[in-house]
Amino acid sequence: MSRLLGLVLLVAGLAYPFAVYFGIEHLSPRLFAALLGGLWLARLLLGEKRPGGRWMALAALVFCALLGVAGEPGLLRWYPVLLSSMLLIMFVLSLKFGPPLIERLARLREPELPAIAIRYTRKVTQVWALFFFCNGLIATTLTLWAPLSWWTMYNGLISYLLMGLLFAAEWLVRQRVRRFA
Repeated sequence: MSRLLGLVLLVAGLAYPFAVYFGIEHLSPRLFAALLGGLWLARLLLGEKRPGGRWMALAALVFCALLGVAGEPGLLRWYPVLLSSMLLIMFVLSLKFGPPLIERLARLREPELPAIAIRYTRKVTQVWALFFFCNGLIATTLTLWAPLSWWTMYNGLISYLLMGLLFAAEWLVRQRVRRFA
């Protein structure tokens, strides 16, 4: 059930900018708040044990409550900023309090990592933190000053392409690092 909910949240996140673009003039922000809030509440109640799962769900629920109370369409554009901020915090906290998030993921496949791999996973975690920092800045800039069409294009397509590009580039670098380890 938790995997299904995770998939639904992922699809909702991917569709969100387009739903805002097409629905901002016809749908109440309170409807968006109720739908998003319901998904995040379900995630919280299922008690996922993922890093940051509980506090991220609570932060998203606070956003949904604010959106629901205010009913302000402009707030809809802040959701991608919230997501980037939450991911940035999660990666940075893992660097500070350890082990780095990428190291945790790597240990799922290979519990005994060599020292070079531990250093590498720390650097990759830093790169992802930088990515989410930059992504959040761009999303904030577009939220404040860009037309809705630009905001939708970036948050609904370009940011995901950039994530995919970073993931692919990291995979290629990892293969090279493994060869020399």
